[in-house]
Amino acid sequence: MKFTLKPEEEKDHRVVEELTREAFWNLYFPGCDEHLLIHKLRKAKEFIPALSIVAVLDNKIVGHIAYTEAKVIDGDTEHIVLTFGPLSVLPDYQRQGIGRQLVEHTKQIARELDYKAIFIYGYPEIYSRLSFIQSKEYNITNKEGKFPVSLQVFELYSGALNGIKGIFDEGKAYQQVDKNETEEFDKKFPPKEKLVTESQQKFIEVSQMYL
Repeated sequence: MKFTLKPEEEKDHRVVEELTREAFWNLYFPGCDEHLLIHKLRKAKEFIPALSIVAVLDNKIVGHIAYTEAKVIDGDTEHIVLTFGPLSVLPDYQRQGIGRQLVEHTKQIARELDYKAIFIYGYPEIYSRLSFIQSKEYNITNKEGKFPVSLQVFELYSGALNGIKGIFDEGKAYQQVDKNETEEFDKKFPPKEKLVTESQQKFIEVSQMYL
């Protein structure tokens, strides 16, 4: 499959929100809120336009990734790092390497922008394939002072986190979506049925393993 990666443009915003909705609909709970999240992230001061990248196949946007600045708090010192999400691929194009290439491509851009590292909350089985390792290896905790195995780190160059420890704080950008606002925003899109699925229960069970 030959697809191209390019920066998201303003004219792509609605399409990206639609594909994000399709990618996450009924995945973790009935409906989804990731399409509202990306809509709001673009307005956040932590959002990095240069790392908002779309995957295009046959003139159709089929995938997208977005990044924001986050930080590691080490006493009185704050170290700027990156986090990403949502990472979205249309269902018909998943498991074909698009998500992996979006991550690998943006790693290189992030290096060129002189960032130190990327942090992500996710399944170790997935992100270990992309060379992410657990934050415990760097003595970096979550805000509760714990080392959840879901907190994964990728150094953008060797030794980037040497001498850095502390608390990872993804900031407020990912905490700005609520149920009522999601329902209002979703009215701007074509109706879709919200369903309770077995995969949602599986997600809850698996997620508990990584807390």
